[in-house]
Amino acid sequence: MKIQTARGTQVFYGQPAYIYEHILTTFQNLSQNFGFAPMATPIFESSAVFSRGLGESSDIVSKEMYSFNDRNGDSFTLRPEGTAGIARAYAADGLSQHSPFKVYYHGPMFRYERPQKGRYRQFHQLGVENIGITSYFSDLEVIDLGYQFLGDLGLAKNCVLSINSIGDEESRRQFKEKFVSYLKNYESELSEDSQKRLKINPLRIFDSKSEGDQKILEGAPRLTDSLNESSREFRDHIFNGLEKLGIPYQSASGLVRGLDYYSHEVFEFITKDLGAQGTVLAGGRYDHLVEQLGGPKASGVGFAAGIERLSLLLEDQFKEAHLDFMVIPVHQDLEMDAFALTEDLRKSGFKLFSHFSGNLSKRMKKANSQNLKAAILLGPDEFKQGKCQLKVFATGEQSEVSLKDLKVTLSKLIK
Repeated sequence: MKIQTARGTQVFYGQPAYIYEHILTTFQNLSQNFGFAPMATPIFESSAVFSRGLGESSDIVSKEMYSFNDRNGDSFTLRPEGTAGIARAYAADGLSQHSPFKVYYHGPMFRYERPQKGRYRQFHQLGVENIGITSYFSDLEVIDLGYQFLGDLGLAKNCVLSINSIGDEESRRQFKEKFVSYLKNYESELSEDSQKRLKINPLRIFDSKSEGDQKILEGAPRLTDSLNESSREFRDHIFNGLEKLGIPYQSASGLVRGLDYYSHEVFEFITKDLGAQGTVLAGGRYDHLVEQLGGPKASGVGFAAGIERLSLLLEDQFKEAHLDFMVIPVHQDLEMDAFALTEDLRKSGFKLFSHFSGNLSKRMKKANSQNLKAAILLGPDEFKQGKCQLKVFATGEQSEVSLKDLKVTLSKLIK
């Protein structure tokens, strides 16, 4: 019986794997430049970490979590996102002594949803968290890191930063009263999900995909009109900071993000190149998540990005070869000499592809399929004279090169 790949999962190999590694390397280097340290959390946590942190009314908790009971009957969940697990570790594992706690992470996440392009049941996220700082400079630093990360990938020019202030608890409480009062007039017209959210967490209605709900929301009160003085001041500092940093943005009064732990500024970097699934990097501030998970009072801010979505945006522009050359013996008697030359070139820093079977024609075809720059051909007569043939694939030119000068020639070819 042939065992099929589990629905909503994938295997990274070849070009997708190189793109994945390129994204991670770019992210890790930049995060370290910003003073963030690497961190890894368990792939599964107590289910309460996510139900308490993300909110019972969120789509993730109510519809998408992979939860199971262990042999003791305790409920655990495969992590659907990274922030709650890091906040739990900060609260329970003695990490609060390291405040400000600046970390970056990456790894697989799990959500039970309908698989589609760029969305999987096992997907991969990268992100940063900065816990222990109440200043708006923490928000600006995280947004700036995200913007520079997209810039380093060559994606920032096609992305727009959409940002909104959802205020502090007092502001949201005042808004909620006005919002619920307005929606009560349309309760029977709301979608089934939104009718449930109206009773549990009305702000989640802003996330509704229902066209009917969105039409009703057009006339709804705006959260920004209910912001108190301190929330407005916090928002203004963020906007002024973005202008100072030269980061273009647009204010989006309907943006609330899908998780209950957010407060003050929430943001998304959005592209039109992915159709409806346009968010590529998103995050915001959370002032009470650590407390909700049993830790000390500690504000945090962070972002996360889906690696699969970033990979889709890089497919067309990420075409460079990852190996440059291949040594091919024209005669089998030169197999060991070709192997030795390959290893010598690798020790000098060149990137070589190896293939140890097939005739000259098959090996040349294999070399060409690897998008290499050139093939180094060893023939019996030339090798005795200390020479080889260099076949450049881009031009089709083939020339004789002294083995003594080979490294210099290859270096020029790479440049």
